[in-house]
Amino acid sequence: MLSNPPEFILFVQHGWADDNRAMMDLGRRLVTDTTPVIAPNLGYIQTWIRITPLIKLVENIAIEQIAKYPDAPIRIIGHSMGGLIWLELLNRHPQWWAKVHSLVLVASPVGGADLGRIVDPLNLGIGVARDLGTNRKAIAQQIAAVIPTLAIAGDIDDGSDGTIPVGATKFANAKFICLSGLSHAVLRNHPLVASTIRDFWLDFTIGESIIFDDIVQRLHAVPGMTDGHWRDFYQAKVVMKLNNGGTIRTWRNLIGVDHVFVASPQGKCLYAGFVGWMHAQDLRQALEDIRQAYGVF
Repeated sequence: MLSNPPEFILFVQHGWADDNRAMMDLGRRLVTDTTPVIAPNLGYIQTWIRITPLIKLVENIAIEQIAKYPDAPIRIIGHSMGGLIWLELLNRHPQWWAKVHSLVLVASPVGGADLGRIVDPLNLGIGVARDLGTNRKAIAQQIAAVIPTLAIAGDIDDGSDGTIPVGATKFANAKFICLSGLSHAVLRNHPLVASTIRDFWLDFTIGESIIFDDIVQRLHAVPGMTDGHWRDFYQAKVVMKLNNGGTIRTWRNLIGVDHVFVASPQGKCLYAGFVGWMHAQDLRQALEDIRQAYGVF
């Protein structure tokens, strides 16, 4: 027990197939010795099974620490699935929001991890894949409308950090920063990540403001839509010209999964996503609705 109340409590949370060592090191980079750094260890094997028991574990620890330091503001950093756990916790505990100074999500697949959808395409609950593939953007943007929130992504292959697509980390109301050259694992504890977080703590205006236009929002709303990698953009064919000069392109991979891309008038990929087989008709209907609203006939 600290003799004096701390300036704040720092919660740092690791993700899937990991332990808490790297995130504890990141937390220690950011604070003084008088700041409690709470870094729950979820258990390597347990991170492969289900997210619900992990949320409960972190919830119990958070409740205990908040009661221990009732007047201390909270700062939260989550890497990958660790960020998803904190989104779920904040969604369950809106009474905590006023205490939260800031939320930083590092390489968190808020829009759903494409690898999770690939492992469990029919949403059968294969291990933690279904939990990782769930789209939590609606929850995240509600939280970010109240709590200063920064999403940090890495990009090592022109579209992802090697594990999570850049697009899956972006959501409305948050600030966004992409760190080129940093992979998913490296993002857990890298000096540039630490300095970016430190800068954000001092100035909540840094980073790109995320604003999705109506076309992308319509695609986000398609059942089963998951943010994808930009790599397949150049294989896609133009299926719709838009009245803003842009285009919508589609591509179906070898196993029949439908991908959709929104391109700028200059031909740059602005959005990439895909749906599983069971939601292919939902995507077709959304594209027809978009055609009626924004298409060039």
